[in-house]
Amino acid sequence: MAYEPPTHSVERSMRATLGVKVVAGIDEVGRGAWAGPVTVCAAVTGLRRPPEGLTDSKLLTVKRRTALAATLAGWVTDHALGHASPEEIDDLGMTVALRLAALRALEGLSVRPDAVILDGKYDYLGGPWRVRTVIKGDQSCVPVAAASVIAKVHRDAMMGELGLEHSAFGFAENAGYPSPVHRAALEELGPTPHHRLSWAYLDALPRWRHLKKVRGTAEQAEQLGLDLGPVF
Repeated sequence: MAYEPPTHSVERSMRATLGVKVVAGIDEVGRGAWAGPVTVCAAVTGLRRPPEGLTDSKLLTVKRRTALAATLAGWVTDHALGHASPEEIDDLGMTVALRLAALRALEGLSVRPDAVILDGKYDYLGGPWRVRTVIKGDQSCVPVAAASVIAKVHRDAMMGELGLEHSAFGFAENAGYPSPVHRAALEELGPTPHHRLSWAYLDALPRWRHLKKVRGTAEQAEQLGLDLGPVF
């Protein structure tokens, strides 16, 4: 199936209206999973023509996505990945965990971006960054689409490695997301150290329900003294 290719129109607009030069695209993967980290990629592409077939990672086959990620690794101007662990997701809540992972990704770039394009409707990054949120940015914006593919392939590989250790859960196929195999393994074996214990799936597992944690909030993160300020 053919998709409308992403463009640099948002970057060009930000350059014209904000006077910025280096714009990073950011996308995440793993937000809705039961297990594994949430992973964020920050990618800087400049205004060059993107590789053929670049689009939202979810619209690509595994084979095409993997091949494209290998191409992108050498094509992007710069990119870096950041993760927030299941424990951090439980303790801090998903919004704060996403920001933490994004800050880690941005910290990994060789040059601080002047502005950021964030996939989706909500700005979980916040100040002091100049942020432009774009719904379906992973389909329409080149750097966000690049970040989407790189993040997805990287996290899937991580979950595949965890699957070698916990073969019953099918992590290599489901990447920690809900699936019949995953649910059956949870019912029989209970959660692994890589599972999020504040997630609602535990409510449906009477044998393991006692392990459930109360999900953290941004306010609790502040009480813990977590520094989520500028990283540069």
